[in-house]
Amino acid sequence: MTTWTIRQLADDYAVSLRTLRHYEDLGLLHPARVGSTRFYGQRERIRLELILRGKRVGFSLEEIVTIVNMYDEPPGEAGQLQFLIDQCRVRRTTLEQQRRDIDATLDDLEGIEARCREDLALLGR
Repeated sequence: MTTWTIRQLADDYAVSLRTLRHYEDLGLLHPARVGSTRFYGQRERIRLELILRGKRVGFSLEEIVTIVNMYDEPPGEAGQLQFLIDQCRVRRTTLEQQRRDIDATLDDLEGIEARCREDLALLGR
């Protein structure tokens, strides 16, 4: 069985040692220990990938804990997948609203800039 040290895992995923320890404190990662040395197996790598993917798409750590831990607890994988589908829908709705808000702000800025250019041109006459 292949294992990785905390340093190797941190380097492979460009995260800090502190981040990995934090995920361990949250119960997201469960490395094997020999003395004070942590060894991460394939299961931990997969869990870390899921954590980082969840963070990348905007899930909170609390949501990620729920999603990742559901796999091992009732309602199991089916419940995990349904919860994830629901959370993706919520996140998508939020992002779509943010996109509309950004588009509106960009339109406002364009109008302000145009008015400023017009005023500047009038001052230059």
